[in-house]
Amino acid sequence: MSKIYILWLRQLKRYLRSRSRIVGALAQPMLYLAALGYGFGSVFQQAGQGSYLLFLTPGVVGMTIIFTSMFSGMEVIWDRQFGFLKETLVAPMPRFNVMLGRTLGGATVATLQALIVLVASLLFGFRPGNWLMLIAVVPCMFLLSLLFTALGTAVASALSDMQGFQMIMNFLVMPLFFFSGAIYPLAGLPPALAVVVSVNPLTYGVDALRGLLLGASHYGFLVDLGVMLGATLLCLWFGSRMFQRIEA
Repeated sequence: MSKIYILWLRQLKRYLRSRSRIVGALAQPMLYLAALGYGFGSVFQQAGQGSYLLFLTPGVVGMTIIFTSMFSGMEVIWDRQFGFLKETLVAPMPRFNVMLGRTLGGATVATLQALIVLVASLLFGFRPGNWLMLIAVVPCMFLLSLLFTALGTAVASALSDMQGFQMIMNFLVMPLFFFSGAIYPLAGLPPALAVVVSVNPLTYGVDALRGLLLGASHYGFLVDLGVMLGATLLCLWFGSRMFQRIEA
């Protein structure tokens, strides 16, 4: 456990020491809140859907989680190129523990980044339906972060160059985000789109956040939680299998 903790702590320290990374990761979520939240607010209200800013904020938090989590896999490639990964893999510990420590660290970083975005959204006028639910939001964020950090690690374990990783990540991340209901309601979707959205794990993460923050869940929190737990276990298993085959 101490070795897993050290790997987790390394990920956290790298994040906290990089102020530009913290500030830079806020740019896109703030742009979405300002441009979409205010830009489409009147259209959303005219359709009788209430405040679009309130609806959009959980989706932007989910976007922050998936972007930060998936791109944390880039650190695997970075450590491989600079030799740190080789030193880690020859250590007297199972490779699964190495992967788990890195994944837990990346998930913690993504959760912290999502919390910063959630706090910043208060400046735009977002208010949760029940402030006490913020306590339950944090573990939900971490579970979603763990899911996509494990998936990012699995993808990075199969690649050796950053350019290829970035292209594949964009190919995965953008569809996952846009087909998650983060920026539009899930009710009344065309049948084909509804099927695509329903097989996207991010859909259930955003829906769970929306249910906790606003009390408006489409699938129900227990369904969201069950799908996220199952998808997280599957991604952890898949990530560990891919990491077992990695060559430093």
